[in-house]
Amino acid sequence: MRRQRGTWVRYLLLTLAAAVFAFPFYFMVVGAFQESPTNTPDHLLPTSGWTLDNFAAIDSRIDLLGSLGNSLIFTAGVLLGTVTFGLLAGYAMARLDFRGRGATWVLMLLVQMVPFQLLMIPLYVQITRGFGLGDTYLGMILPFAINTTAVFIFTQFFRALPQEMFEAARIDGASELRILTSIAVPLVKPALTTVVLVTFIGPWNEFLWPFLITKDATLQPLAVSLANYISNVAQSTANPNGAILAGATTLAFPVVILFCLFQRYFTASNIGSAVKG
Repeated sequence: MRRQRGTWVRYLLLTLAAAVFAFPFYFMVVGAFQESPTNTPDHLLPTSGWTLDNFAAIDSRIDLLGSLGNSLIFTAGVLLGTVTFGLLAGYAMARLDFRGRGATWVLMLLVQMVPFQLLMIPLYVQITRGFGLGDTYLGMILPFAINTTAVFIFTQFFRALPQEMFEAARIDGASELRILTSIAVPLVKPALTTVVLVTFIGPWNEFLWPFLITKDATLQPLAVSLANYISNVAQSTANPNGAILAGATTLAFPVVILFCLFQRYFTASNIGSAVKG
């Protein structure tokens, strides 16, 4: 009975914590569909006044579908670079013995301590004046194509794999690339999923760097377009609060959907099961 009571207490505390964390999302979504959202009980427990006008107001002021497409291109490019270079660099750091590996590892950790804001102006000058990539997708993608956090995550997971697997594959004549793609990557799917989700959230919500790189509205991602809409246009609409909450909902919805689709992959892998004995 005491153990059962303790279980119920834990479930109750977890439920309360989940409700606290979910409440801002509930407030945002409900307010986005209300005719006049306010901080009142009617907003928290709506009984009437549902409308799509707040989303229609956004679409009438900005190209919602075009901005969404720009965000997908920007985010997909960053994801492709992060996963590709992260896997290659992480595998090299974890499983290859080369001169300077320790110094490279320390340097990578030091890079993580430098805020991106400190590098933004030098990167802007280099991308726009040095490479001439202003007002291009490539100019927005390049600074985020290599993510030291992704390299760190992959390195730690590759180090946890049993060494016997790699030695057996090398004895059988497999190349390092074949070992990476056929043996290592299938065993680090939780790390791959984590990197994809963490990387997706960053560029999807990024608005400052794309805003610096391009002033062309046809190339601006959704976060930039919504930031401009909320700061310059939303207050002039009939329902400013609803417009702001609708913009936030539009930006957050793809992230929530992606997390719901991939959350089942956040499971521990029994990576030691590939070795006999």
